[in-house]
Amino acid sequence: MQHGRIIMNIPQVQWPQASVQTSNHDSNDGPASARTQSEVGEPAVAIVHHFFAHYRGAVIRELITHGRYHYVFVGDTSDPLQSGIACCNISKSRFIRTRSKFFGKFLVQAGLINLAFRPDIGTIVYLGDAQFLTTWISAACARLAGKHVLFWSHGWPRLEKGIKDRIRCLFYRIGHGMVLYSNRSKAIGASKGFDPGNLHVIYNSLESVEQKEWLDRKALGEVLGVRTRLFKTARRPMLICTGRLVKYRHLELLICAMDLLHAEGHPVNLLLVGDGPEESHLRELIHAKGLDDAVIFYGACYERRELADLITAANVTVIPGRVGLTAVQSLAHGVPVISHDDPDDQGPEWEAIVAGVNGDLYHHGDIDDLARKIKIWTWDESPDLRTRAACCEVVEKFYNPSYQRAVMDQAVAGQPARDEIWKKWLPLVSS
Repeated sequence: MQHGRIIMNIPQVQWPQASVQTSNHDSNDGPASARTQSEVGEPAVAIVHHFFAHYRGAVIRELITHGRYHYVFVGDTSDPLQSGIACCNISKSRFIRTRSKFFGKFLVQAGLINLAFRPDIGTIVYLGDAQFLTTWISAACARLAGKHVLFWSHGWPRLEKGIKDRIRCLFYRIGHGMVLYSNRSKAIGASKGFDPGNLHVIYNSLESVEQKEWLDRKALGEVLGVRTRLFKTARRPMLICTGRLVKYRHLELLICAMDLLHAEGHPVNLLLVGDGPEESHLRELIHAKGLDDAVIFYGACYERRELADLITAANVTVIPGRVGLTAVQSLAHGVPVISHDDPDDQGPEWEAIVAGVNGDLYHHGDIDDLARKIKIWTWDESPDLRTRAACCEVVEKFYNPSYQRAVMDQAVAGQPARDEIWKKWLPLVSS
């Protein structure tokens, strides 16, 4: 007897065709004939961040290896906020160091103004944060020097008005265009008078994974093998949450939803992969709810194959609070994602979740609704192949380094963005 979600009746998502070429052979150029400054004398394209986190490694390698232009990367060798996030390993021939220092919320980068006048750099793509003080000056100088200026940014993560929004828009207007993480952000920008053709949606990505290999080999026996290693009650459905244990994820809501499900006779297990300041509070809550045997604190995991085995053993990834790259990571491994439905309190990767197809969205803060959504996705022992394929589809089409490289090439070339997905958000963000 079927219960809850009928997998075979899930509608197929018809993703719009990409408007950029994601092949490794754009036009007549490919990796073997990639144009670099040293080969044809063209000025380089500088991408400026305060530092380059390790999870940017895949797109950086894609730009270096297959990019249409000679990309160089400008930033510090460690996070100036001392977060402990590891940096990318970028070859010295492609890296320009600029020391970065925060003064409260404001960042100053040494050498950024000189960068604006370098004759060997023709385009500068700045991290678009209006609190980076030297970016204002450097970007303005680059415009005066005749360079092509772009901002790589979250853009407008939520609907705002007032002085903060006016300052942000003034900052973005220094550039010729922007590369943005989400369609909703583009729609907000268009509603504020920015030319949609100059707003390129680049999405986000992680390290590439052998998705098909893990997807094809994950038979139920292997799933149960991983669960047996972790839990005493391995036949229960398994939830997973990967990432830092921090307040904005609101994991206490997940614990309370699990408590409701156990009371209803639908017990589930939870694997928490990550560490963070909320761990002790969560342990206390779990003990108070009597869920000690149902929750495992796995700790941080950075080994890709090990993490893939953990994710693919789960029925569903659940992030009750703000979801970010965790959504892309889960979907890439064929595992659906549940998060909340308030776009103003979400990360851009939230757009990858299609309710009822590759996950669900519960009403923000509603524990009862969260429990209902979890129950829908945990009737079966694991996601079927059709569900796993639906999860992978959006990642393979948009949330990958190859697509990001193609969008960046398009923006640097000054070509207009021709995407259409952002238009569905326009009625929802226009005042």
